[in-house]
Amino acid sequence: MRLSKTCVALVASAASLALVAGCSGGESGDGTTELTLLLNDDQQDVDQAEALVKAFESEHADISIEVDTRPGGTEGDNLIKTRLSTGEMADIFKYNSGSLMQALNPDQNLVDLSDQPWLDDLTDDYTSAVQTENGVYGYPWGTTYAGGIVYNTAIYDELGLDVPKSWDQFMANNEVIAEAGYDPVIQTYGTTWTSQLFVLGDFANVLAADPQWAEEYTAGNRSYAEPPGLAGFKHLEAVAEAGYFNKDFSTATYDDGAKMLAEGTGVQYPVLTFVLDPIKANYPDAVDDIGFMAIPANDPSLTSATIWQPDALYIPTTTEGAKRKAAIEFITFMNSQEACELFNENSPPKGPYPNTCELPDDVAPLLKDIQGYLEAENSAPALEFLSPVKGPNLENIMIAVGSGIKSAKEGAEAYDKDVVAQAQQLGLDGW
Repeated sequence: MRLSKTCVALVASAASLALVAGCSGGESGDGTTELTLLLNDDQQDVDQAEALVKAFESEHADISIEVDTRPGGTEGDNLIKTRLSTGEMADIFKYNSGSLMQALNPDQNLVDLSDQPWLDDLTDDYTSAVQTENGVYGYPWGTTYAGGIVYNTAIYDELGLDVPKSWDQFMANNEVIAEAGYDPVIQTYGTTWTSQLFVLGDFANVLAADPQWAEEYTAGNRSYAEPPGLAGFKHLEAVAEAGYFNKDFSTATYDDGAKMLAEGTGVQYPVLTFVLDPIKANYPDAVDDIGFMAIPANDPSLTSATIWQPDALYIPTTTEGAKRKAAIEFITFMNSQEACELFNENSPPKGPYPNTCELPDDVAPLLKDIQGYLEAENSAPALEFLSPVKGPNLENIMIAVGSGIKSAKEGAEAYDKDVVAQAQQLGLDGW
């Protein structure tokens, strides 16, 4: 890390804003335009940012960029919103695309980038995740990733199993896996967000059954308590009642799940495909035995992969004049072949890119599986990229369903109630 050019500030609260503001860029005495780049405090992201900044500065001697970090989770979200509202935001910042971007009031707080030439290089799905009716506000940081079932292909081969196209076939596979002495389905409620994938990863199937579902859901005319939205809750309930989970599902963590999957003691893990990262880091010999499948729909003709779009780089409207021009130059550099190569080198891809960057030839089989769904046009964005409506308690509700505390119907009804307050806060019609 280039400490002389990097201000890594782990901000604990809004009260620390004055300290963070001290790291802000400006005009130096020699005419160099100084910028700050704010991102979450993930070491891989910091390393990636350092590599990008170094390459950019080597071609732009008149621009200097400092890398600043923030906490993740709710604390980081609140920090972003506070700094935008107080005019203390960094010159460029990395944040979620989709519904969380919409919550930043982008038309007021972010610079419209819809006149930039690289816009045509983005996929339609990605563009829709960083735009409003009035503008396009972000450029992608990294690759897409999928949500569905990551599975151990070696165990599938050992048992002579085929990738299931329907939910009935999936349950039949589970029975064979259980009889062979393996845990068919990994659940890791010790890391609470992982409980959501049977619902979140099923959304492409919901949209295949009802193409207007996201739009109508945003308008208050669809619910999870009715089909096809109910399917994800029902699927979790069915697997739980059949006893197909690992015995320690209530306390096992995400890292435990990655270990079970890599070692083959657990065969199928409903999770986001960035689970490949801990597997690569800790069980590199298992990478070639890890594949991806979409959550099978009840109707096999509808089975589709749910795709998450990457975070984006944004420029706040408080970045003005020469600083705004320099910030746009950096984002334009992000669309270069050099930047693509740096991403492939420093941030192992988790899925296909949403721009013109290409995956390396030696990518893991899991990425090729995701690409197959995209090429067959059997995929759709996750709901959070099509609707701003997302409740805060889904993970706890799904844990209750998976633990037998709530039925699928009760869980879906609880989640329908959970989203009402947020939809009303957003001022959406129909709520």
